[in-house]
Amino acid sequence: MQEFYVVDGYNIIHAWPEFEGMIDSGLDHCRDKLIHILANFAGFDGSSVKVVFDAHLVKRGIEHREMVHGIEVFYTQEGETADSLIERIVGDLGKQGTVYVVTSDWDEQRIIFGRGAYRLTPKEFRGQVMKVNRRREEEFNKPNPTEGYLEDKLPEDIRKILEKWRRSKN
Repeated sequence: MQEFYVVDGYNIIHAWPEFEGMIDSGLDHCRDKLIHILANFAGFDGSSVKVVFDAHLVKRGIEHREMVHGIEVFYTQEGETADSLIERIVGDLGKQGTVYVVTSDWDEQRIIFGRGAYRLTPKEFRGQVMKVNRRREEEFNKPNPTEGYLEDKLPEDIRKILEKWRRSKN
């Protein structure tokens, strides 16, 4: 069954230590970094990740959705909070698989439970992301047992000649 993560973007940015000191210089870089982290997580974990950024205070802001590195990124419209958009997204996804909402907002948690989603705090989700990152590094750093074989270093034409020669000796 497909797993979906719906992330309250600014909630994570203000909760994770990775963003300390970055917030003062502007949220653009923080959003980009979070999307990069989520893309790596989703790419290795195989889950679908959607991140919502609250833009309800932006004058004449319209709801906007885009795909960035395989992550669906939502910006709310003027007057709409991230919580209300997350509720709509969760309602649509509940029929397609297991939905986890990453937020520390207690009011939001009660609503998403009623829609059949599970809640993860930013700290719990960070733990999952770190675990997936460790697994990814172990997987990519695992030595290939055949790396040292001579036959893997020979050109294809030479390997074919040697294989033909080996088979003809029997």
